[in-house]
Amino acid sequence: MTNAHHSTNILLNLGIESLNEMQFTAGETILNDSNILLLSPTGSGKTLAFLLPIFELLEEEVVGVQCLILVPSRELGLQIEQVWKKMGTQYKVNVCYGGHSMETEIKNLSNPPAILIGTPGRIADHIDRGTFVTDRVLTLVLDEFDKSLQLGFHESMSFIINRLSKLNKRILVSATSGIEIPKYTRVVHPTVLDFIPSKEERLSLEMKRVVSKDKDKLESLFQLLCSLRSESALIFCNHRDAAERISDTLNEKGIYATYYHGGMDQDERERALIQFRNGSMSYLVTTDLAARGLDIPEMKHVIHYHLPSKEDEFTHRNGRTARMLASGTAYVIIHESEKRLDYIDYTMPVLSVDHAKTLPKAPEFQTIYISGGKKNKLNKIDIVGFFSQKGKLEKGDLGLIEVKDFISFAAVKSTKVKDLLSRIREEKMKGKKFKIEVARKVIKKEE
Repeated sequence: MTNAHHSTNILLNLGIESLNEMQFTAGETILNDSNILLLSPTGSGKTLAFLLPIFELLEEEVVGVQCLILVPSRELGLQIEQVWKKMGTQYKVNVCYGGHSMETEIKNLSNPPAILIGTPGRIADHIDRGTFVTDRVLTLVLDEFDKSLQLGFHESMSFIINRLSKLNKRILVSATSGIEIPKYTRVVHPTVLDFIPSKEERLSLEMKRVVSKDKDKLESLFQLLCSLRSESALIFCNHRDAAERISDTLNEKGIYATYYHGGMDQDERERALIQFRNGSMSYLVTTDLAARGLDIPEMKHVIHYHLPSKEDEFTHRNGRTARMLASGTAYVIIHESEKRLDYIDYTMPVLSVDHAKTLPKAPEFQTIYISGGKKNKLNKIDIVGFFSQKGKLEKGDLGLIEVKDFISFAAVKSTKVKDLLSRIREEKMKGKKFKIEVARKVIKKEE
């Protein structure tokens, strides 16, 4: 059975009905051409666009790394790994990045994956140590390579590409166009697939300015959220501690917010995202970590509590709304003492929020934590069955369900949570008793 036959199953595993035009075109081109430059906006599904054709290119009988994917950050690496695992292929994948235990990585590579993902510095280190064989690598992907260039990974990337003697396919992926392709990539006259919308198409993004009377903008943010008719929003700030402080203050004022930043451990970050994704937290306060590559739904509202210093970060943040053909609004909260940034058009319309005092409605859902996951042989269908039969939930009472390796999360209508928990307290799911309770909120650890 060829890999192509599996691809319908893969879409099922991913919960996707069909590919978008960009993914379809990219797939065909990657299979047929040897140098590809794929330009597509953040959040358009680029990861899948290159993983699907790569899957078809893998050979079952080859032992060793067949495809190398270089990424600028561990976040992106872990995210690509997640997508690959969700696809449910039989091929192994590993991620290597600085700050990760070298021993663990060397152990992982001793039984080499078909797909290796990593940051340039760490992959160069592995090649230097000879922990994996490079002569089976036929495909190279440089994802968000504009970012890798910006971060100065030239030397490592050049070193790595020089050592891949059998390479016959190079795929460069970026969310920004007009980047000069370095010579060492050996990508000459690539097939360019440009899916970045033109200025005209981007007009569906409205920009509004909120003037803060105080230097501390919390009150203005609070009023802005009260004026959004209880619709959820993504709130960007520039520092980790600011994200926590803003989120904590909003919660004190009765607004359901959680925070997300690079200083949290993986589980906490995952939990915050799940609660935001499934609608049990209305507001996510985050650093620029959430401006790219996060698996969250399209937002109607993006709020800049702080403005980033660079325009492209601003663009990426705004890319979370008004995607594809939907419209959205980006709000900039400004105090007069702030340094003016040249990329901001300060003549944008002002939104007055002083009159807004009504708290946003509490979220419709709450997140329920279950102490078992895939490795305990639990799947979505088991949870749905258990919650509806034993917990007496109706069809619309259950929202998004996410099953991880050892734990799972289910969104349940807030009004039904109490009854559900009392009904299933003594019940078993698949013959086993799991701990099932309202998931805790991600809150600041007291120092």
